[in-house]
Amino acid sequence: MAVLRIVADLPSRSLPAARRFYAAVLGLEPIMDHGWVVTLSDPDRPGPQLTLLTHDLTAPAVPAVSVEVDDVDAAHAAALAAGAGIVHPLTDEPWGVRRFFVRDPDGNVVNVLGHARA
Repeated sequence: MAVLRIVADLPSRSLPAARRFYAAVLGLEPIMDHGWVVTLSDPDRPGPQLTLLTHDLTAPAVPAVSVEVDDVDAAHAAALAAGAGIVHPLTDEPWGVRRFFVRDPDGNVVNVLGHARA
C-alpha cells in the first residue's frame, strides 16, 4: 500500500466566504464542489490542495486530513491490525471514493481513501 496524496481538511462555517478568502489570498480555485465539501487548488499547479467542509455527508466527524492510498482495503486491514479506532467504517461513497476514518493517537480523525477505478 502506498500513499498517493495528502490533503489538509479544514472545517468551514461558510464555504462561499472561505472560497472567496482562499481565492483572494492564495489564488486557489475549486476543483471539486459537492455543496458541503469543496476542494481548492492552484489552476496552474493542481497537486497542492486544500479541502473545506461544513460537515461530512455520511460520517460522524470532519476529518483533519485526507490521505489517498493505492489500496484502501489494505490500509483498513492495517488499521484494524494495529488496533486503531475506526470512526467511520470502510464505505463505498456515492461520489466515487472508498474510504474509512481512523483516529490517530492524538485524537485527530484521518480520512483514508481510494478513488474508484473505472
